[in-house]
Amino acid sequence: MRFTTLLKNPADWMQGHGPHSEIVMTSRIRLARNLRGWSFPGWSSERQRVELLKEVRPVVAGLPEMKEGFNEEYIGLSKTKKQVLVERHLVSREHAARSTGCAVLIDRRQSLAIMVNEEDHLRMQGIRAGLDLRMAHELINRVDSELENTLPYAFDQRLGYLTACPTNVGTGMRASVMLHLPALVLTDQIKQVMNAVSKIGLAVRGLYGEGTEALGNLFQVSNQHTLGETEMELISRIEGVAEHIVQAETHAREKLVHEGPTMLHDQVGRAYATLRFAHLLNSKEALNHLSLLRLGADMDLVQECDRSLLDMMLLAIQPAHLQLAAERDLSPEERDARRAEITRQMLKSVPEPLNVTQGNAGSSATPPESDDE
Repeated sequence: MRFTTLLKNPADWMQGHGPHSEIVMTSRIRLARNLRGWSFPGWSSERQRVELLKEVRPVVAGLPEMKEGFNEEYIGLSKTKKQVLVERHLVSREHAARSTGCAVLIDRRQSLAIMVNEEDHLRMQGIRAGLDLRMAHELINRVDSELENTLPYAFDQRLGYLTACPTNVGTGMRASVMLHLPALVLTDQIKQVMNAVSKIGLAVRGLYGEGTEALGNLFQVSNQHTLGETEMELISRIEGVAEHIVQAETHAREKLVHEGPTMLHDQVGRAYATLRFAHLLNSKEALNHLSLLRLGADMDLVQECDRSLLDMMLLAIQPAHLQLAAERDLSPEERDARRAEITRQMLKSVPEPLNVTQGNAGSSATPPESDDE
């Protein structure tokens, strides 16, 4: 599969409808694996990484799941194309920064991605729409078993799978969910919820993982350690926490409807107006407005608006996607102009949000006092 084909075919998880998909955008299972007798990528020479790639790549490409998939060495990918893969959550930012001796293989549905010579020799991930960690695990576990039949994994009977980072030793598994939590942000409850999550040993990260900002009200929740618990125990723990967060976000949305309908409609209306008519939009502004418009669509304040359209827009307005479409590097100002043009065009068929009375949001809330004399 060529890179252009990869872009033309949206991933299953980008347009799928899994459990709680209005709040849980994706579920991901990631495994870290290394080969016995080889230095970890961070400690190996370029020649060693190239040799390992030659040994591993054909084995991964031979997986039934990778038939007619994407298979490319980084040396043959431009910086922009690698960044597109980051924006699609198919490779890590750290891996995209590398070149010689690195490659990525992705299945046609973009539900399975395997990075060669990231922090570990193999970083494989399975992605599903909604809260569906068990199906993601089923996919990645099957692939892991197939590879383990051929490749000599570095494994210790006492410690488990050996990894470059001590926090991954054991199962080598990270289970994570991407959550869309605009109502918790609007009702000022997000800090309380995320602090509670951190206290029970889970990590809370932004849109692109560790060290990134929670743009567009999107938060990643994952396990921090992999030693001492089985894979299914880790999955059950993340599932339980995700269910609680979904309940909290649902209650926050109900609170907005009953206690702050005017504010809710104002936020959604402002987001729609900006995206529909602006001529300059930076990334942060566009993502935050799309988040509120997605909230409006989920709560039927924006009718005839398919959520998958908004999720695709989240990708289309990213910097690397804009530059790839333009077939050249763009200045920040040019990106802002193209981003605004895309949102105007894609939202042409979407009617404006309902007003408070049309939306039946209730009228019990007291409107805010006006500053006008």
